[in-house]
Amino acid sequence: MSDKIISLIKMDFLTKNDSYKNWRMIFFISFLTLIMISSGHSSDNKVFKISDLNHEIRALKSEFVIQRSELMILKMESNVINKLSKRKVQRSKEPAIKIIIKK
Repeated sequence: MSDKIISLIKMDFLTKNDSYKNWRMIFFISFLTLIMISSGHSSDNKVFKISDLNHEIRALKSEFVIQRSELMILKMESNVINKLSKRKVQRSKEPAIKIIIKK
C-alpha cells in the first residue's frame, strides 16, 4: 500500500515505459476541459447579450407607447381646431360628402 502511494507521489505512471497511454489520456481530457470552459464562456456572453437586448426591447416598447399616446392627443379634433384657429381656419358648417365610385 505504501509503495503505491510513493509511486503516485513520484508520478511513476507518467515516467514509466507504458506512460504513452497515460499522456494521451491526459492531453485528451485537457483538450475536452478547454472546450468545455470556452463553451461556458460563450454561453455566458450570449446570456448577457440576450439580457441587454431584452432591456432595449422594453425601452423601445415604452417609447412606442409614449409616441402613440402623443399622436392620439395631436389627432384629437379639439386640438386640431385650436391649432388651426390661429391661422383663421374654421370648422366647416356642412358635413363632408362621401363619394362612391362604382366600377
